[in-house]
Amino acid sequence: MIKRVILLVMDGCGVGALPDAADYGDAEANTLVHLAESVGGLSLPNLEMLGLGHIAQITGVRAMGQPNGCFGRLAFASAGKDSVVGYWEMSGVVQHEGAA
Repeated sequence: MIKRVILLVMDGCGVGALPDAADYGDAEANTLVHLAESVGGLSLPNLEMLGLGHIAQITGVRAMGQPNGCFGRLAFASAGKDSVVGYWEMSGVVQHEGAA
């Protein structure tokens, strides 16, 4: 049984647009990939070892054969796209209406 989890949340560090991105003016969103392209690649060895290279093709970040961590890319179930909504979802609360 796993006794400890370290959850790394990288706010504002998106890896691709969600299906509703156009509703928010973010149809071409891909912050991390675009950042890597604009600086000629990134060196993120710790995140690389945890599996970042399996989430998206990021210049300078390799997809490790056997990552040391679990990794994923998630979409909101709630209405809205702000950080607070995401934190609520991580704790199990889904909001069906946008924030007022």
